[in-house]
Amino acid sequence: MADESFTTGVVAKEKEKQYKGRVTAYVIIACIVAATGGSLFGYDVGISGGVTSMDGFLKDFFPSVYEHRKHKRQNHYCNYDNHGLAAFTSSLYIAGLVASLLASKVTRKYGRRASSITGGVSFLIGSALNASALNLEMLIIGRIMLGVGIGFGNQAVPIYLSEMAPTHLRGGLNMMFQVAATFGIFTANMINYGAQRIKPWGWRLSLGMAAIPAILMTVGGIFLPDTPNSLVRRGSKVKARKLLEKLRGTNDVDEEFQDMVDASDYANTINQPFRNIFAKRYRPQLAMAICMPAFQILTGISSIFFYAPLLFQSMGFGRAASLYSSALTGGVLALSTFISIATVDKLGRRPLLICGGIQMVTCQVTVSIILGIKFEENHELSKSFSILLVAVICLFVVAFGWSWGPLGWTVPSEIFPLEIRSAGQSITVAVNFLFTFIIAQAFLSLLCTFKSRIFLFFAAWVTIMTIFVYLLLPETKGIPIEDMTVIWRRHWFWKRMLPEISDATV
Repeated sequence: MADESFTTGVVAKEKEKQYKGRVTAYVIIACIVAATGGSLFGYDVGISGGVTSMDGFLKDFFPSVYEHRKHKRQNHYCNYDNHGLAAFTSSLYIAGLVASLLASKVTRKYGRRASSITGGVSFLIGSALNASALNLEMLIIGRIMLGVGIGFGNQAVPIYLSEMAPTHLRGGLNMMFQVAATFGIFTANMINYGAQRIKPWGWRLSLGMAAIPAILMTVGGIFLPDTPNSLVRRGSKVKARKLLEKLRGTNDVDEEFQDMVDASDYANTINQPFRNIFAKRYRPQLAMAICMPAFQILTGISSIFFYAPLLFQSMGFGRAASLYSSALTGGVLALSTFISIATVDKLGRRPLLICGGIQMVTCQVTVSIILGIKFEENHELSKSFSILLVAVICLFVVAFGWSWGPLGWTVPSEIFPLEIRSAGQSITVAVNFLFTFIIAQAFLSLLCTFKSRIFLFFAAWVTIMTIFVYLLLPETKGIPIEDMTVIWRRHWFWKRMLPEISDATV
């Protein structure tokens, strides 16, 4: 494995020397504006848990949950165990799953901008329906529209960032998507903290404010250029060349542009990318497209942010204190992402994922021990242990924020060759939404059943995924996006799975 890492590093350095140019303000601005699409995903993750803990919302749509919580008929862990409430949170992700698969064709045929605009408009409609919902049916339809918006946005934006960024900064610029997502979560938590004081309609404000990131994404999609890779793929080579020169700040882009043309020429011979992605030669990429997003959700982070206020209340925090604690963890996540941005293109993807996994497991086991010993059924934590618990959860969130949070999106978006890139990203998003749906739907029941042991459940998965990265994920740092296939043929395991060069059509 050491020889493989050395050889891959040498290839990467040689290619970087051939690619000319500098980091321009134009590419930075384009990536920042495009990355606002991540705020749609983050805002919804952050807003859902807060809204479902508000009395006004529960009275209007889930009165049985409101009465159940009010009388506390069961232990703390089971106060919110309601399939309808879980369905409200998780239904969006089934819609997102389907939309992400449909978005692949739009992204491939009409460009990355088209999918971004479609996602923004759909999310805007969904936010309007949710804010004005008069019944549960209207609320669910709004959630479906939000899901369509997130499906299109999450499919297009990571690809856009990976294709626009220069090779040596691709990791950091791609993580702008995660930065936007984490600030979306933090913003949602702060809005929930204020909205819960506005009774009984504060929940409408929380849901309606989702229109702001939707407008940003839509307007950004209208004014931003498409990527050079997408323009070449759709036959606009002259326009793509001029755009690439503007992005790199030099006219000497022959090597990089030729790689795009070569990749496009081959991509145009592939008529069924979803069928071809299952070919033997794409087996490593397909494995990562499935495992990376699944593992990202199985860290347990989505459950913490979906149900953060409910989770903290279940641990014995008061209602206002639970919203404050969830806002704190949202802010910690947002800030920790910058650690990854500063280090990912220096240290690489693998070290961050492995170290982050070790820290997450340690924190989850610690939380489980604290709750198991100090928080017995129908009792509350002392103030000192409550502070300790929040601190450890924040350390868990920090670890996720500089490892699996951003890299769970970055790695899949950069490993696919152009001919299957759109299909590959769709599978990544679809798997992410599928596991998000499963965990969101099951979490409240799991919390009621496992109690404090729920954190050991997630710790076991983090252990598995850390071992997976150590053994099976090659380093992608510094490899040009159109030359990424080299890393699989030099990996100790994947090279045995791939066909010989002469059989590459298999």
